[in-house]
Amino acid sequence: MDKKLTALFLVFLLSFSLFATIVIFNKPLTQLTRASEENNPSPNSSLIFVYPLTVKADGKTTANLNVFVRSYKGTPLANKPVAVTTSLGQIKTISNITDKTGKATFSLTSQDKGVAQIEAVVNNTIKLAQKVTVKFE
Repeated sequence: MDKKLTALFLVFLLSFSLFATIVIFNKPLTQLTRASEENNPSPNSSLIFVYPLTVKADGKTTANLNVFVRSYKGTPLANKPVAVTTSLGQIKTISNITDKTGKATFSLTSQDKGVAQIEAVVNNTIKLAQKVTVKFE
C-alpha cells in the first residue's frame, strides 16, 4: 500500500510542478517545444533583384541577379543553397551558397530575344514568392 501511495504522490508532484512552471513563466507548452524559425528561410521575406532589366540578346551581355535569403523575422541567412531557373537564356552558375549577408549572386545571358522569367528556390524545397523578369532585345 505504501508503494502505491508513493507513486501517486510522485505523479501529483510532477503534474503540479509542470503546471506551476507554465503559470510562472507564462508561456504555453507549445512555445517551449516549438522549433526555432530563425534559421528557416521565408518565401515572402526573401528578395530577388536583377539589373539591368533590359539586356542586349548577344550571348555576352549579362544581367546580374541577386537573391537575398531572409528568415521569417527578416534576418539574413548565411550558408543556404539557392538555385535559380529561367524561362529564357542561360544562367552561368545555376546554384550558389549565400554569404554572411544572405546574398547569392548569379549572371544571366541570352542569344534569343524575349522576356525571361526568373525564379529562385532555397534549400531545394522553398520556392520564393517573388519572381523577376529580364527583357532581352
